[in-house]
Amino acid sequence: MTSATRQPQTPAAAVRPRLIATDLDGTLLRDDKSVSPRTIAALAAAEEAGIEVFFVTGRPARWMNVVSDHVHGHGLAICGNGAAVVDLHGGPGAHRFVKVRELARDNALDAVRLLRDAAPGTVYAVEQTYGFYQEPDYPKLHMEIPDNLAPAEDLLAPDAPGAGEPVLKILAYHPSLDPDAFLTLARLAIGDRANVTRSSPSALLEISGPGVSKASTLALCCAERGISHEEVVAFGDMPNDVEMLTWAGQSYAMGNAHPDVIAAASGRTVANNDDGVAVVIEQLLA
Repeated sequence: MTSATRQPQTPAAAVRPRLIATDLDGTLLRDDKSVSPRTIAALAAAEEAGIEVFFVTGRPARWMNVVSDHVHGHGLAICGNGAAVVDLHGGPGAHRFVKVRELARDNALDAVRLLRDAAPGTVYAVEQTYGFYQEPDYPKLHMEIPDNLAPAEDLLAPDAPGAGEPVLKILAYHPSLDPDAFLTLARLAIGDRANVTRSSPSALLEISGPGVSKASTLALCCAERGISHEEVVAFGDMPNDVEMLTWAGQSYAMGNAHPDVIAAASGRTVANNDDGVAVVIEQLLA
């Protein structure tokens, strides 16, 4: 028995998979942020069978130590919801940015202004390739010390600290709005100036460059390898996974997934705490 809820719903595999793309938090990782022995074994078995594994996450590169021991072969991960492709072979603190899809500072400033008008009380943080900056009222959500405290407009100014470093995404937090309502409001307010999504259970939005998503960067990585979307199996649990799950030939919503993710995926597996990714990989390799 793999779950107290339901067994996986597995779509028919018309094409042999060549790449597995999996989200981390709420998907591959258990709630305690660990990778279970069963999942470690399944990832290794997939690589042994010639199936590449890509971690595709909203996390910044500096938070990838939790899985850096489990990158086989290519060693690459897609971080920041598609804003960066990172080589993790160097280990924590020694990663190398292979591809960066930045959020232009003008677009970021427009997004900040538009969302401030639409949702008064929103506070911001700025995620760059190596730096993390935030407004003074931004809550301690990330258990790290910011490199600088200032209004977002100052953090994004041409003479700001780290101004020569690409912006990967803006984080926007609202203390009282419903998370899904905040996402809808932000998308309407910002329009095509940036891509807006969320992966947190709180009202915390992630704002990237126009067209930048897990799906679009994964598609670029697959094209470089001659892998079609039909040959990709993807896993996710939150709205920032929807585009990736829609794009992949086979996709699985976790048993703990957001309703929009369940609607987008072609299949469903058990929850992250029940090793839902490993369950499907074992079936694919059987």
